[in-house]
Amino acid sequence: MMLKKFLQRISSDADDSKLPLRVNEIEDIIEYNFKNKSLLVQAFKHRSFLTLNNEESVSSNERLEFLGDAILDLIVTEHLYNVFPDEKEGDLSKKKSVLVSRQVLGSITESLNLGAHLLINKGEEKTGGRKRLSNLANLFEAILGAIYLDGGLKNASAFVEKFLFVKREELLARTKYFNYKSSLLEYSQAHGWGIPLYQVVSESGPDHDKYFEVLATADNHWKATGKGRSKKKAEQIAAKNVLRKIKSGELHKLEK
Repeated sequence: MMLKKFLQRISSDADDSKLPLRVNEIEDIIEYNFKNKSLLVQAFKHRSFLTLNNEESVSSNERLEFLGDAILDLIVTEHLYNVFPDEKEGDLSKKKSVLVSRQVLGSITESLNLGAHLLINKGEEKTGGRKRLSNLANLFEAILGAIYLDGGLKNASAFVEKFLFVKREELLARTKYFNYKSSLLEYSQAHGWGIPLYQVVSESGPDHDKYFEVLATADNHWKATGKGRSKKKAEQIAAKNVLRKIKSGELHKLEK
């Protein structure tokens, strides 16, 4: 048995030398060995890397990220459903929004130093692409999508268990991961205002380092803007500012 594993490792090392990625090293980090190594390579391909070899856009990790996002949603939802049997749907949704947030996924990927292996071009490298939160969060989901395709839901769930659920209590206790968009939506619907609106009012910076300003509106009355290096971040800040205005307005009413 030991000899078989040794021979498999030698064979894998030989294949690894032909790839643009240190596959064996990454497999050790994520504690999963791929049968189809090309899936892991694709999971690490940022779209900027494709220009180096004139590859088609579908060769980047974005399709795997799309799949991984859906798989993660299922795994986290089932986990929370089983772990918190007495909690209402709204409370479970809040917990899920924290666990699948860009901040959480990005911080986990950064702690594993997986960004160092990300396949990017020189332009993305110079602008800090290896440490950019969006890239790291996308990488987590792409790896998950690749594991799912290679080894099925059981192995995908094991990956999430090892690197996300093990930190569940700590993550849920930290207010910095609070989802302000979810809270504003819940507040708006509870008051019969419908769904808050989010509108990008300005964009600045080059394509690889955009800066967005978003206007959030609730009940056609409560409005505030937010700025961030992604639309999602800007929307979160805008929602936070709307909630602050609502709270301030409600307090003002009580004081009258």
